[in-house]
Amino acid sequence: MCRNIVPLNNLEPAATDEECYDAAVQFVRKISGSNAPSRANQAVFDRAVAEIARSTRRLLDDLVTSAPPKNREQEAAKRQARSAERYEAIRVYQQEKRTARAAT
Repeated sequence: MCRNIVPLNNLEPAATDEECYDAAVQFVRKISGSNAPSRANQAVFDRAVAEIARSTRRLLDDLVTSAPPKNREQEAAKRQARSAERYEAIRVYQQEKRTARAAT
């Protein structure tokens, strides 16, 4: 999954239309391979984002779960902890690589 797209289902308070739109933008960027479309593709890009945002909103509104709602702050803290672990692992790997290069 794209790391910039966060799960929006079963949050308290519920996901906003803006969050659905932001997720749609990230999805279209990922699929199109473009961060910013050219002028020739802007309308197509915008239409795709709008359609996906509407679909996302409908999906979230229609999903049913018996699980208790997730706390936004706790979920954000979990994401930040995973990110910190990931970046620390990268830092350690790069340091080991530099050390190995310096030893040869």
